[in-house]
Amino acid sequence: MQTSSDNFPELRQAVRALCNTFPPEYWRELDERRAYPEAFVRALTEAGWLAALIPEEYRGSGLGLTEASVILEEVNRSGGNSGACHAQMYIMGTLLRHGSEEQKRHYLPRIARGELRLQSFGVTEPSTGSDTTKLKTMAVRKGERFVVNGQKVWTSRVQHSDLMLLLARTAPLAEVKGKSEGLSLFLVDLRESLGKGITVRPIRNMPNHETNELFFDNLEVPAYNLIGEQGKGFRYILDGMNAERILIAAECVGDGYWFIEKAATYATQRVVFDRPIGQNQGIQFPIARAYVGVEAANLMRFKAAELFDQGEPCGAQANMAKLLAADASWEAANVCLQTHGGFGFAAEYDVERKFRETRLYQVAPISTNLILSYLAEHVLGLPRSY
Repeated sequence: MQTSSDNFPELRQAVRALCNTFPPEYWRELDERRAYPEAFVRALTEAGWLAALIPEEYRGSGLGLTEASVILEEVNRSGGNSGACHAQMYIMGTLLRHGSEEQKRHYLPRIARGELRLQSFGVTEPSTGSDTTKLKTMAVRKGERFVVNGQKVWTSRVQHSDLMLLLARTAPLAEVKGKSEGLSLFLVDLRESLGKGITVRPIRNMPNHETNELFFDNLEVPAYNLIGEQGKGFRYILDGMNAERILIAAECVGDGYWFIEKAATYATQRVVFDRPIGQNQGIQFPIARAYVGVEAANLMRFKAAELFDQGEPCGAQANMAKLLAADASWEAANVCLQTHGGFGFAAEYDVERKFRETRLYQVAPISTNLILSYLAEHVLGLPRSY
């Protein structure tokens, strides 16, 4: 199948070769047990792919977001699920851009070598959702430590991460001039904190995705682990959010191509009424239209990644890439399931598993409607809706 993803051939071939050592049966068995793909994540780490964005001076590969997006695209296109480990890429960028030199030299080489995992990001809270500036978790400074109390939800990969970035309030909302002020970012060592100030409650969910509710009860975080300046944490995470949306878009593109290839292959091989079902336009046209959608989303992904790598503003493009790719992968998923008919619901075909996985991105990490609200206000100049 010809696609607009024929660039970076050597990178793609190398990632595909690794992914091919983890066949569909591997992911199917994990899904059945609701287990974490530990062996796969370890293999990605050892091959250096999860250190793609870490500069060479910190023992990483020094690649751009464009190349990082290709890595995650290929994981999903192979039938895998990058959601188990993708956060290390965009979380690490926040530490790289806003951490002190001492913090970067202490943590980044160890992350690059696979000695530490930074895969978890504590932002969302049960009572505030996407209204991040209203979060209530408080971090109060006491000498050389901050004491944290509060709650987070949908905090993923905590059980398989050594470090977590945590956004908490260091000044009450009523005492700050701007609503984005008074929030600070901390690097939390989960190895020292789980059961000693952090309680984890796993949340069972539709896809096999490790996510949790966290409770903070007098958690002590060394002041050394404050990222950047106190009170400026919200602006520090904004670049990370753009990177996250571009990388998620790439994963959705990978899913979309997987669904289309799966549907086209099945439609060619499946014979009903003495002819391949793919000979029928009622089967052909939906697959072809889904392919068009994924191709368009793919191009928007590369545009957003290019701007990000050039250090240019890319908020609109990152959001559009995420919206287009999530919609395209979801349409391709529906087409693939419909093409397979009843067999699409059988676990052995993997369609239903990937169907559940790609559905997540209509909601997370930002919902489609919030993207539309952002574009309406910041691009089209319409009145703010929320």
